[in-house]
Amino acid sequence: MWCLELLIPLLLIINASGQWNVWVPRDISAMTNSCVVIPCTFMYPSGIRPYRGIHGIWYFGQPYPQLFPPVVFKSRTDVVHESYKGRTKLLGDLHQRNCTLLINNIGTEHSGRYYFRADLGGANMYTYPDFAELKVLDQPNIDVPEEIVSDESLELTCYAPDNCPDMTPEIQWMYTDYLPDPEFSSDYLEESNTAVLSSTLTFTPRPMHNGQLLGCRVYYPNTTLVYERVVSLDIKYPPRSVWVNVSSEVMEGSSVMLHCEVDSNPPSRISWMFGDQELLWDTASNVSLSLDDVTPANEGIYTCVGDNGYGIMNTSLYLAVKYPPREPEVNNSMTVLEGTSLALHCSTQGSPAPTLTWLKDGELVGTITADELSVLEILEITPQGDGQYRCLAENEHGRASSSLNITVEYAPVLLEESKCTVVREGVQCVCMATGNPEPTIEFYLPDLNITINETDGKYNFYTHTDGHTSTGMIKLREKGERMDNGGPAVNVHCSISNVYGRESVLLELQQEKKYMMAVIVGTIGGVAVIAFIIAAVRYVGQNNKKENGNPRQDVVLENPALYYSAVKKDKQNLRKKVLKTELLGSKFNSILEETTGEDGDYQPVGSMAGLERQELNYAALEFIGARPREGASGRGDDGGNYSEIKAK
Repeated sequence: MWCLELLIPLLLIINASGQWNVWVPRDISAMTNSCVVIPCTFMYPSGIRPYRGIHGIWYFGQPYPQLFPPVVFKSRTDVVHESYKGRTKLLGDLHQRNCTLLINNIGTEHSGRYYFRADLGGANMYTYPDFAELKVLDQPNIDVPEEIVSDESLELTCYAPDNCPDMTPEIQWMYTDYLPDPEFSSDYLEESNTAVLSSTLTFTPRPMHNGQLLGCRVYYPNTTLVYERVVSLDIKYPPRSVWVNVSSEVMEGSSVMLHCEVDSNPPSRISWMFGDQELLWDTASNVSLSLDDVTPANEGIYTCVGDNGYGIMNTSLYLAVKYPPREPEVNNSMTVLEGTSLALHCSTQGSPAPTLTWLKDGELVGTITADELSVLEILEITPQGDGQYRCLAENEHGRASSSLNITVEYAPVLLEESKCTVVREGVQCVCMATGNPEPTIEFYLPDLNITINETDGKYNFYTHTDGHTSTGMIKLREKGERMDNGGPAVNVHCSISNVYGRESVLLELQQEKKYMMAVIVGTIGGVAVIAFIIAAVRYVGQNNKKENGNPRQDVVLENPALYYSAVKKDKQNLRKKVLKTELLGSKFNSILEETTGEDGDYQPVGSMAGLERQELNYAALEFIGARPREGASGRGDDGGNYSEIKAK
């Protein structure tokens, strides 16, 4: 038993800084009708000089005087709350900064928080916020484990507070005669000047001890104060066995019944578990779980758990659900830069496990995987990797697929169709490039230090975009100076650019194939026609002379015009090219004409209009206004003779 002299060392904790501080035990307990001592020391600022002595007040429940809390003790007067009249006494000396309080004959209504207020005179009053919480017990505490399992060692501990100076408690265990080899031990715990006496009973329970009573008695010698507490032992033993159906397979949409029986004493709480989810439970000897309209989500391990509180036993079964593949989960559509490496994931569920196939634009890529996860790796993707990727999942019950689009961005690339061509009215320059984003096309004339990137009447700048391909075209109406070889001098640069790069190239000058072919064919055709006409005229004249014996009468040509088509129409109605040749005596002219648009300017050519270059296939000759010889027969009355010259 501690005594008041133990409080003397506590005075040493007073801080030299002289602030308002108090020390009291946070928790303290006592038995009803006994007493309790609340140890207390306090301090105040060193600059304060009490001029009317030091006084103190103990409050219950609240630290603020304006809230009118019950007064437990007041050193100036004996005015206290009626529930504390004649019960309280200050054991400490306030001038020694000792505020220890004694409360006698306490009851459960005195349980609560206690605050100390120092009164040094005038305005030097302060209620300390720290408190001591008192718990008044009407019976001792017995520490009983939450689980008492058969055949395992058990410890029960009984506690009694010892915070009353003049009374020392003692502890006895009751109803222990039936226990097998019980052991008793005592302990005395003292902390923060509060004391607790404890007694521990140790034994090994058996199933037969279930429901037996055990008690703890606390009493104070030489008094009539006796306190008892009795507990009923709840001895449990685990379930003996758990039986369930065997594992089975069912088809999606069907129904199945799962049974579970548990042998235990007392009856167990039987629960059906699916993973961590409890589907059904009941306290009984058996429980059946019914699953209707089974889906793939119902496939898995089902566990029947028998739990009687202190013993658990379980048995599991596997329920397999057969179903077709579900829609695969794939990456989101993405835009990547050329050279990036990708990993495309495809996952699905199906029973049995489906095969996964990757298709790009309908063609097989990668390998076929017999699993629920397939990864397609694309190393350093190129522009050709741009397109739709589809993951196809298949098993014996069906198929499903999902798609994503990959857009590959890359620096512009100049196409081989880019060049300058001599045409009738000048030089036409075409620049074609592919890239993503679509390239921007500009023309630069270094001789004139001019950049052409917008429409103007002088250069007829034109641009067109088709997908990732951009086309630019200008027409130089002046062919420029002649070079040493007699050709036109053209110095045109094409600049292509997007966010990933820029390139500038000098466009190569080429003669227009159609123009040259027309001239060549026209020349050859003209010579052939002249020779043919001369031969025909002579042959006819000779025949007439032989037959009629008349003088020769030649065919008179009144400015006959010879027409033939330069280009045969294809299936896509390509542009017409007409080559007109006039024959007057020995004079031969060949002129190439190109069809123009409504505005008189050039129409889009090459890939801009989706056209293909066509070569000259044949030419047809038409004689207009020829006068036949007299007496000629076997001819039509349209006055025209026709022949066909075919050039390849």
